Amino acid sequence: MYLDVAKKKEIFEKYGKSNTDTGSPESQIALFSYRISHLTEHLKLNRKDYTTERSLTILVGKRRKLLNYLKNNDIERYRAIVKTLGLRK
Repeated sequence: MYLDVAKKKEIFEKYGKSNTDTGSPESQIALFSYRISHLTEHLKLNRKDYTTERSLTILVGKRRKLLNYLKNNDIERYRAIVKTLGLRK
């Protein structure tokens, strides 16, 4: 499986406050970004997989919603996560 417990723990440890910090927007955005990149690679090989395409669209929307939340409430945290993940230039 591409996203096992160890990989989630690594993502939460890197982007959250601790390895058990699963609820912060930064850690959720990082997890969504990892999943989005994986699904994007899958769709490059399987371009007619419409279920995965729909899942990808939903994940992008969830990530965008969290980014908007951070942007409106704490601009410094927003800038830090965007710079760290390289979401925008």
